Amino acid sequence: MFGFGFLPVVIVILISFIKQVNEYERGVMFTFGKFTGIKGPGWRIVVPVFQSMKKIDIRTKAVDVPDQEAITKDNIPIRINAVVYYHIASADKAILKVENYFWAMSQMAQTTMRNAVGETTLDELLQNRDKISKKIREVIDKASDPWGIEVESVELKDVIIPEDLKRTISKEAEAEREKRAVIIKADGDRIAATNLEAAARILQKTPGALHLRTLQTINDLSSDQSNTTVWMLPMEVLEAIKGLEQKLNR
Repeated sequence: MFGFGFLPVVIVILISFIKQVNEYERGVMFTFGKFTGIKGPGWRIVVPVFQSMKKIDIRTKAVDVPDQEAITKDNIPIRINAVVYYHIASADKAILKVENYFWAMSQMAQTTMRNAVGETTLDELLQNRDKISKKIREVIDKASDPWGIEVESVELKDVIIPEDLKRTISKEAEAEREKRAVIIKADGDRIAATNLEAAARILQKTPGALHLRTLQTINDLSSDQSNTTVWMLPMEVLEAIKGLEQKLNR
């Protein structure tokens, strides 16, 4: 019979059989090297030598994709970086189908991002960043599906362009603003000229309208605090004086 001194040894051996799986983990069980199932959270018995268990964290992970040099569709060299958010949807596939899923996701993200940039012009990349991010996410998600990985989102962080190209873009933007300002001013002058022409026709066709406009102008001048006074005569008066002068000269 074994003495009481053997009991602690038995307890230690039994405890060594117990493996804890946390709430955010899943245990991939192997028996004699063969996959035998997925273990959920809790204490799980794993018999040493005969069995083994690999725990997989199923929380959302972030892959920081480092700066990648790429050439856009319009042959402009840029550097771009991004962050890929994903989680493990099938713990068994993440172990059985890929050796190192974290490294594989990083490489997949880098390759996909360079390819996406090569299919896009610089203007599209700067203006439609969300659309391109969505496209990259769809490609990575489809490629990583056999690994049991679900891609949640892809965020393009920075698009870095050469300094000389920045200056060129700045000049183009300034020229475009000046062009719009000239067009707006020309449209304003055209509208003002059209309105003045229409007003002149109305004043010419309406009897007494010119006299009323003259009186209104004089009234406006009378309210001015300036020391200078301007006297204005209607065109009809000037024409009458001119006609009288011609009669006297005959």
